[in-house]
Amino acid sequence: MIVGGGIGGLSAALSLHAAGLECVIVEAARTLRPLGVGINVQPHAVRELTELGLGGALAGLAVETSFMTFADCHGNVILALPRGRSAGYRWPQYSIHRGELQMALLVAVEERVGPVRTGVRFEDFAQDGDGVLVTLRRGGQVLRERVDVLVGADGVQSAVRARLRPCDDPLLWAGIRMWRGVAEADPILDGATVLVGGSNMTAKFVTYHISARNPRLINWVAEVKVTEPGIVPDADWAREGMLSDVSAHFSSWKYPPADIRALLATTGRILEYPMVDRAPLPRWSQGRVTLLGDAAHPMYPIGSNGGSQAVLDARVLARCLATYGDPARALEAYEEERRPPTSALVLAHRALPIEETIRLVAARAPDGFGEIGEVLTEQELSAMADAQRRISDADVRALNERESWSV
Repeated sequence: MIVGGGIGGLSAALSLHAAGLECVIVEAARTLRPLGVGINVQPHAVRELTELGLGGALAGLAVETSFMTFADCHGNVILALPRGRSAGYRWPQYSIHRGELQMALLVAVEERVGPVRTGVRFEDFAQDGDGVLVTLRRGGQVLRERVDVLVGADGVQSAVRARLRPCDDPLLWAGIRMWRGVAEADPILDGATVLVGGSNMTAKFVTYHISARNPRLINWVAEVKVTEPGIVPDADWAREGMLSDVSAHFSSWKYPPADIRALLATTGRILEYPMVDRAPLPRWSQGRVTLLGDAAHPMYPIGSNGGSQAVLDARVLARCLATYGDPARALEAYEEERRPPTSALVLAHRALPIEETIRLVAARAPDGFGEIGEVLTEQELSAMADAQRRISDADVRALNERESWSV
């Protein structure tokens, strides 16, 4: 049983089915709809989704990302990093609407696995050596079902994680407020670049195109440091943001690559939430129960890697369950493979590794610059590129040459 019908849960269901294992997904929402804004899918995740038969669907929906380009608040380019196949991978990076990606996964799950059981909320579990007794709730009805393995793929505020670790696991806020939205506008740069302007230590504005069918559709993200880091009791991912709140931070920007004021003004719905993560866990699994994706390793969304790591979790989980005779040992093997690299990523994201370099640019050239070589040394630019790759990339050769995870 998979708790959660998001990208991680749906990818897990497809991976389990491909490995010859039966599963069911329960989802608290009454209806799965194409909600949210943009997401980037890194080549290491695109490979796995392609092996699950979704390569054509992704190519028809998404924009193949060409560069990740960093600029100052005047639009002057600091660093441009090639992405996906331009960087030597056999698979592209894609920029896509999160809801469209989720719906593509959902269609495949419904065709291959069966319907997601919506309107069903996880409450508790108890286990013995032979299985897990799961307590669920549908409206006023309490359901108890016995399964072989329980997987919590229910996001940053995971109910399964809360049951596994009921104490001392707070949401940790960076002190950075995020606003996100989708709007239509003329292409920015080549229409396939993730453009990052400014720094979230003051104010940052990110844009990228997310639709192969509508080249004018642009995802934008505004990140602003508003207070010191601390703990927050919860985070509402559907909270409505105010245009006036976000626009005030960019009113003085003269930013040639994008008309920020027009993008904000033409956005139908602005979302607002804090940039949060949780401390890496010493264990994800307990017997036949484990975690996956944001439930296991929520991380700051600055490396465009959170959703991609959930896909990798899903594939490794299925491979381990299909190749170990004992489910508990399979979950141990899954965790042994996936927990160390994702824990390292959580901490690397938390360090905001490129912000110091961008801060240097603003300090040395507050009114802008002509060539970046006038502002940063080659060593400083190289360090910035390496820092971004550590939170976004897989080793190109290792990914291109490793054997398939399909079972």
